[in-house]
Amino acid sequence: MIDFPEIENLTRKTSSKILMVVVDGLGGYFDNATKKSELEEAFTPNLDKLSGESACGLSIPVDHGITPGSGPGHLSLFGYDPIKYQVGRGVLEALGLGIDLTANQIAIRGNFALMNADGVITDRRANRISSDISSSLVKILSKISIPDFEIHVELIRDHRFLLVLKGENDAPNYYPFVYDTDPGLDGLKPLPCEVTYPETMKIADAVNSFVSQARELLRDNKHANMILLRGISKVPKFPSMNEKYKLNPIGIAAYPMYLGLAKLAGMEIIGDNADFSAEIAELKSASKLDNDFFFLHYKPADAAGEDGDRKAKVRTLEEFDKFIPDIMNIGADVLIIAGDHATPAILAAHSWHHVPLLINTSFTKGDGQGSFSEKEFRSGSLGLIKAKSIMMLALAHAGKLKKFGS
Repeated sequence: MIDFPEIENLTRKTSSKILMVVVDGLGGYFDNATKKSELEEAFTPNLDKLSGESACGLSIPVDHGITPGSGPGHLSLFGYDPIKYQVGRGVLEALGLGIDLTANQIAIRGNFALMNADGVITDRRANRISSDISSSLVKILSKISIPDFEIHVELIRDHRFLLVLKGENDAPNYYPFVYDTDPGLDGLKPLPCEVTYPETMKIADAVNSFVSQARELLRDNKHANMILLRGISKVPKFPSMNEKYKLNPIGIAAYPMYLGLAKLAGMEIIGDNADFSAEIAELKSASKLDNDFFFLHYKPADAAGEDGDRKAKVRTLEEFDKFIPDIMNIGADVLIIAGDHATPAILAAHSWHHVPLLINTSFTKGDGQGSFSEKEFRSGSLGLIKAKSIMMLALAHAGKLKKFGS
């Protein structure tokens, strides 16, 4: 899980509670007009005040220069080495939807997309079509058949859907065993699904057949005329947070993928939350239970960043700031506010930049940071650390780590 031998021998059960709030896509970057990042521009009085009472710094989601997906970004925060513990996006979506995958099932995350007459993707998210529209498209895709595979297609939310292929034999254990069809950027053509190993040719052929049939079925649809597939994988086996840390964790999120990440780490998941207000209400109720670790997810900042909408990202950060008093009133012994990665609006995508990190406990007297931002946190006491080390700091502050050695 982390780069420390037999970490479970150092951990101990205590009554203290850890709250980890993950602001998806928290980090940003300055633009030429303002010379400020989105966080610097945003009005966040509650976060600014909290920064002055906390230990602050910056985190590296995976490694220098590596742009992470949300999967490795979150797994790092939960203390898993994202290089060692890899998982496809499809599996995370399936777990978040409550689907227990078997060894012969392959889960795939799909996007409805728009493509021009030349076969070039013009919008990877089909203008973020509503679930009402995409639900009818899912019904169309459910008509597809592929020899030797059972097919299940299910709506995730908005432009996102899940595809599960069930074959006669168990899927390979390595990841990835075939490549995605999503090129990752607008302005490019969809990719063919290619194999990473010869023995996965049948899976690649099945994926390509599904895409080809979907393209024909959606050819004249004005909302989405193409699909993009990624995160093609089977469910892996991870050691749980209880096994490694002796924690009894709960995960609270509004999107299935993040609930899937929580479930993969062994958390009890609480979903079906319409928005962050509903998540806060769930957290207030859950905090009265005996659980000692709580993961709370905030999505809007990432969505705005991916859309390249700087004003919207600033606005979502300001909206998050308004929830800080409620979050503080939970009374967690250790409060962590972090991000899984940066999503600068200027890039309209995830990036490799460092991400602000804050830890607030009775042992943090405060760094005296003037504001919650990348620039201010560069001089914080936590310094620049890898995200997978954050969990160790949380455990230490919570009194859940024993002394190492004699």
